[in-house]
Amino acid sequence: MALRVRDTIRSSSESPLPPVELCYENMNGSCVKSPYSPGPRVLLYVVFGFGAVLAVFGNLLVIISVLHFKQLHSPTNFLIASLACADFLVGVTVMPFSMVRSVESCWYFGESFCTFHTCCDGAFCISSLFHLCFISIDRYMAVTDPLVYPTKFTVSVSGMCIGISWILPIVYSNTLFYTGANDDGLEELAHDLYCIGRCQLVLNQDWVLIDVLIFFIPTLVMITLYSKIFLVARKQAQKVEATVSNSESSSETYKARVAKRERKAAKTLGVTVVAFLTSWLPYMIDSFFDSCLGIMTPSFVYELLTWFAYYNSALNPLIYAVFYPWFRKAVKLIITGQVLKDSSSTINLFSKGA
Repeated sequence: MALRVRDTIRSSSESPLPPVELCYENMNGSCVKSPYSPGPRVLLYVVFGFGAVLAVFGNLLVIISVLHFKQLHSPTNFLIASLACADFLVGVTVMPFSMVRSVESCWYFGESFCTFHTCCDGAFCISSLFHLCFISIDRYMAVTDPLVYPTKFTVSVSGMCIGISWILPIVYSNTLFYTGANDDGLEELAHDLYCIGRCQLVLNQDWVLIDVLIFFIPTLVMITLYSKIFLVARKQAQKVEATVSNSESSSETYKARVAKRERKAAKTLGVTVVAFLTSWLPYMIDSFFDSCLGIMTPSFVYELLTWFAYYNSALNPLIYAVFYPWFRKAVKLIITGQVLKDSSSTINLFSKGA
């Protein structure tokens, strides 16, 4: 969420010899352009562009997999598909334009699209966080009571969680930026910083703190739930060993298999949560200290933290590919075109005993 003040105008008074480059030549009020040399410029386009492509196509594969194959139609997988949709939209509406802004140090897409881009940036990233929070609640219920869980966390409950995860972030982000509430009390600063070719809206301290709370409250919920999940998982693992060694009834063996499957799913999604926190925590800590202490992070550091956070949208499909055999099989069927066959939606994606 690129929501802080960043002045892209760099003073040229220190080195008057090189000609000043503008974002828009021969236009009064244009921002000063601070281009990279050709080598780093190409490298940045490759790195940022790869992240955007991976976010788009990787998450698109997740969405198609869950929606196409009937075996994957479960409340948890619908949440995962919706999370992939949020990350997909980050890859489509945010990353490509942020890439040009980061590399060229200019915004070439107009003021109206700047506001829209900033709203998408905030809304979809918050939406991802909300999805992960609901997924952690889902996994907690599944691990602590796996046999009763299907009657508690139904498709309708999953749909309600998905609705909340989309509606609240979109309403919040659009209300914040389209009403102008983001720069309340900072109108003079916003006016002084304004130039044509700049797209980094001013956000006052109150809204920065609200953003930090929106991030850390769900984060605290996730950390608490996953801590409990792994404590329960350890106890269940001990029971599974006892069940196998004592050769108990088939009912007990079934319970052990269900518990094992839910623990495995919780572990995989726990890795997803850790990846999200690792990606976004540095950015949010930087935002908090910048706002509270009045520190201005160097531009290149800020861009690095921003893209480190953006790259989280490309990570989840890679995590699924590593931990979910069904996802690898689904991707193979999609890429080879076998999903176009009439009976493809009923293909078994799970190995025996899974």
